Amino acid sequence: MAYTTIKKPSDYFNTILTAGGAQSITGVGFQPDLVWNKRREDTSDHYINDAVRGATKILFTNQTVAEQTSANFMSSFDSDGFTTGSGYWNSGASIVAWNWLASNTTASNTDGSITSTVSANTTSGFSIVSYTGTASASTVGHGLGTIPSCYIVKNLSDTAGQSWNMYHHKLDSTPQDFTIFLNSTSAKSDEAVWNDTAPTSSVFSIGTARKTNFSGDNYIAYCFAEKKGFSKFGSYTGNGSTDGTFVYTGFKPAFVIRKNANAVTDWRMDDNKRPGYNVIPYTLFPNLNNAETTSSGYYVDLLSNGFKVRGTSVNQNTSGQTYIYMAFAEEPLVGDNPATAR
Repeated sequence: MAYTTIKKPSDYFNTILTAGGAQSITGVGFQPDLVWNKRREDTSDHYINDAVRGATKILFTNQTVAEQTSANFMSSFDSDGFTTGSGYWNSGASIVAWNWLASNTTASNTDGSITSTVSANTTSGFSIVSYTGTASASTVGHGLGTIPSCYIVKNLSDTAGQSWNMYHHKLDSTPQDFTIFLNSTSAKSDEAVWNDTAPTSSVFSIGTARKTNFSGDNYIAYCFAEKKGFSKFGSYTGNGSTDGTFVYTGFKPAFVIRKNANAVTDWRMDDNKRPGYNVIPYTLFPNLNNAETTSSGYYVDLLSNGFKVRGTSVNQNTSGQTYIYMAFAEEPLVGDNPATAR
């Protein structure tokens, strides 16, 4: 039976729907350290801001460009949300914002051969890590106190552009040998960006590629450790049927991101706040600036103990294909109130 020490997952991760325009956005439930935003109804970039780099520093998951600076998009992280500027789309726009809590502070971490700056939440298994590359095979402290299941690293400095590299512990039987790119449709790639070395409870390893470790370049890493009843970083095998594969997470999902690890396909993401009640009709794509789609090939159910893919799209349910996913909880399966499906 699943259990959790986190009885209220929305204290650590929460999705909100809001409008565009300069404003103070509330309702998150905590002061977020990482905010990922997307305009839902038209083509626009996915924006990421985090408190370690500073609220005015912007990245785009669907692009490889270096970090941008502008207070017109976001100006501060606040006690119950964040404040946006005049560049936060227009006042009529429909926005979805996914929010994570780290520690609301930073600390220097010397666990690795590179000193890092870390904001870590060991309860929820999430940390934000900044470091500067050396071009020598190195280790970087992540602050989680347990082995991370997934981390995503982005070069902030290279104006020529570098991909978002993801380590995922279910990407392969030797996941440290592979990377997959959040901004791309590409399948997993056998590269030495992680120095072919598995993470430990204190550090992750990086090779000498510019994607993760070029001398003098600055990097940001978002690191996740699996916490029972709150987060799950797993894989499933597609069955090619509209009555698709059921994936057990041990909680009612609030947010799921997934990708076919072995084929050239889009990523996709679903959450519990955009409209839809099993099947969930709305999906977005982290690697694209597309508006959300309602194609039946992407349907999914968010259930009390996991999720069930309904469509037959190669993005989520081709027979025999392996899919990796990241999932965060709305409610634990076992807690003060039993979880129910949508």
